[in-house]
Amino acid sequence: MLGLLLETKFQVPRRRPGLATRARLIERLSRGADSTLTLVSAPAGFGKTTLLTEWLAIVSANGWSAAWLSLEKRDNDSALFWAYFVTALKRASSGVGAAALSLLQSAQPPIEALLATLLNDLHAVPNDVVLVLDDYHVIDAPDVQEGIAYLVEHLPPQVHLVIASRADPVLPLARLRARGELFEIRAADLRFTADEAEAYLNGSMGLELTGRDVAALEDRTEGWIVALQLAALSMQGREDVAAFIAGFAGDDRYIVDYLAEEVLQRQPEDVQHFLFRTSILDRLSGPLCDAVTGQDNGKLRLAALERANLFLVPLDDRRHWYRYHQLFADVLQARLVEERGDELPGLHRRASIWYEQNGEAFDAIRHALAGEDFERAADLIELAVPDIRRNRQEALLRGWLKVLPYDVVRVRPVLGVGLVGALVVCGDVEGVEARLRDVERWLDPPTGVGKEIQGRATEMVVADDEEFRRLPATIEVYRAALALGRGDGPGTVSHAQRALDLAPEDDHVGRAAASGLLGLAYWGRGQLEAAHRGYDECMAGLHRAGHLADTLGCAIALADIRLAQGRLTDAMDTYEQALRGASGRRGSVVRGESDMYVGMSGVCRERGDQQEAIRLLAHSQELGPLGGLPQNLYRWRVAMARILEGEGDLAGALDLLAEAERLYVGDYFPNVRPVPALRARIQVAQGRLGEALGWVRERGLSVDDDLSYLREFEHITLARVLLARYAKEGSAPSLQEAIRLLGRLLRAADDGGRTGSVIEILVLQALADQTRGDIPASLASLRRAVALSEPEGYVRIFADEGAPMVSLLRAAVNQRIAPGYLRRLMTFMNNAEVTAPVSGGLIEPLSKRELDVLQLLGTDLDGPDIARALVVSLNTVRTHTRHIYAKLGVNDRRGAVRQGKELDLFSRDSDR
Repeated sequence: MLGLLLETKFQVPRRRPGLATRARLIERLSRGADSTLTLVSAPAGFGKTTLLTEWLAIVSANGWSAAWLSLEKRDNDSALFWAYFVTALKRASSGVGAAALSLLQSAQPPIEALLATLLNDLHAVPNDVVLVLDDYHVIDAPDVQEGIAYLVEHLPPQVHLVIASRADPVLPLARLRARGELFEIRAADLRFTADEAEAYLNGSMGLELTGRDVAALEDRTEGWIVALQLAALSMQGREDVAAFIAGFAGDDRYIVDYLAEEVLQRQPEDVQHFLFRTSILDRLSGPLCDAVTGQDNGKLRLAALERANLFLVPLDDRRHWYRYHQLFADVLQARLVEERGDELPGLHRRASIWYEQNGEAFDAIRHALAGEDFERAADLIELAVPDIRRNRQEALLRGWLKVLPYDVVRVRPVLGVGLVGALVVCGDVEGVEARLRDVERWLDPPTGVGKEIQGRATEMVVADDEEFRRLPATIEVYRAALALGRGDGPGTVSHAQRALDLAPEDDHVGRAAASGLLGLAYWGRGQLEAAHRGYDECMAGLHRAGHLADTLGCAIALADIRLAQGRLTDAMDTYEQALRGASGRRGSVVRGESDMYVGMSGVCRERGDQQEAIRLLAHSQELGPLGGLPQNLYRWRVAMARILEGEGDLAGALDLLAEAERLYVGDYFPNVRPVPALRARIQVAQGRLGEALGWVRERGLSVDDDLSYLREFEHITLARVLLARYAKEGSAPSLQEAIRLLGRLLRAADDGGRTGSVIEILVLQALADQTRGDIPASLASLRRAVALSEPEGYVRIFADEGAPMVSLLRAAVNQRIAPGYLRRLMTFMNNAEVTAPVSGGLIEPLSKRELDVLQLLGTDLDGPDIARALVVSLNTVRTHTRHIYAKLGVNDRRGAVRQGKELDLFSRDSDR
């Protein structure tokens, strides 16, 4: 969706020279800028856009960050609206919106999570920001309106939203008004005063009207700006100006039509024809106008119209692209339909052909649909399907196909399968199998393609012979995906294998999809080596097809599988090789690069290189929103939470996990490390055993459950909870159950070649045996865990167990078990130890990260600067600060610094 954003919608409209300055309204807008929302509401033609253009130039010059967004009907699509909205804010303040834009890449973006992420960014903005939403009246989608209402209710004080609309928006205006958070400018405010009318008519338009004439015209138009503008155009060159004004009458409902009639009738017939015919275009350029009108003077015509003030708005500084003023375009289009309606299909067809010839397929499709040239539109859509699939724009395809009549789609099997793909990606699978069967009837007999088949089945239409040839395999791919979504592993394997048997050798995408689905089926069943082979073949096929972003998505799967196998080096190699493949695209970020850095960070963290892990996460963020795949926001937060957990900042880790859980969007990847299980582990570390046991009950976990790879992490977590229960309550059954469960888990993980799990289970077995005093058994488990871990450089899997592991490692060193490796582990654990309580009576010690924040609180850095220095979000800094205040028993920053110095915390940190 982000690739479809039009630059011109973010451009502040150019202010034509000579327009009267609205000083009184500029002053009022500036006074009202302290309000959360400024509403400029009036009918069409009251100068809302012109006024805000002038005001925005002034506040920008005064240091405000300003952004503009021009809205139109198609922005009622929620994902498209928020993509434009967030991008506009990001242009005003570079630190805003990156995470929200990345979240929008998902097929069904969670709007609540998007708004929460965006508001968190806005809270961190240090200066005033203003965003103008122009023509908001076109927005009638309830979900968009609800999102804006929520945003207005929660905007920070330095962010100002300005809405220009022909009608009051669906917002809680009464409540905002009562709170003093709403500033309004209405039609009565916008009307030209007599002085402003005179300045405009005699100054800007040079009409030399008498005061009496100006007053009469101002009275008749009631200060309606567009009516004055149209009247001025009508009067230019007239000798009977007074008579015109005297006979001028009408009310607001009809005046535009009346004056447009006057303006249009005074234009030469060839100019009128040009205006009418080109009014179907959202954007105008000379060559495009020539194609639509059948003439060859489009560029000169546009320049002449601009000079004549005929409501033409330039869209770039080179005067290459223009658009008509919306109100004028409405009048032109209405006249075109009324007087020349039979020309519309031909005009749209010529526009569609021009866009197709100039490589703008989407605009070509739009005009074909607008002209109801459905056969042409269907051909264009069918030919665009591979690009749509490559760019993950299935939602757009689905919208187009909804417009096409059923009878057109019914006889086009390629379009039918394209619709199936769009439905599957959007998660709407109801009725998909029936659609696949409808398509299959065109494949009998299965020989021949294109025109040959058309000769035998005269109804069928095929525009893309290559896509038709691939249909049998494509149908099986979608059936495999449906089976995977149902949890039908054998069905997934059966259909995916059939797809591979049917797919032509040169169908790289189809074969890759089938291989990937095989890999997913094996992965979910814990057959990791088979899963790796499937995904490796998928990645190779996508690479041959040029689907670079999708190859990076495969790299995530391949690395995750290697991590489950305990092969850290191979996982790191996978990430690095994928990055090298992406680096060939110079000057642009390939979607998925950010995910590679997140994955590499996790490997570095496990190997004990905390600083490199943090650096890689920071670099991932620097790549911006287009650098991440849909789950990157989720993965990044989980990775940073693990880092904070290792630093002893358990509260900060939980905050990040809560954000990650909100941002998680389910996909076909098995969720083998669910956030609730990660949260339960941290709750155990915090001593919040009751909450961890609540999670166990909620998940229905038992030591006698059937074991599976998909729930292996949860069952290992259950063992941790039982061990913690024994440590706290001395419950012997809990210890026995934990040991029995760990034995079962170890056998299952060994059988599945899941060495990553084997190492963790062995570590827990060693600690459990140590707890019950069986040191020989404990050391035997530790010996095997060390033998598996040392070649790959594991550190954290031991260090995160804390003091009990230190004593066990000492015993292992005395037994001469890998002494060099174990001493390195012990040295790391001593250096990473959480600060102990200090004299002076701290109820709870400060974590290492809280000490870092305290040090920076003692400097001149503000909150956003501290967040940047620590490579965390501003919300995380605020959470740390609250914890520091609570632990030190203070209420503000100054008190925290004073108390920290009294407790000698600053010198302690510098000595570490």
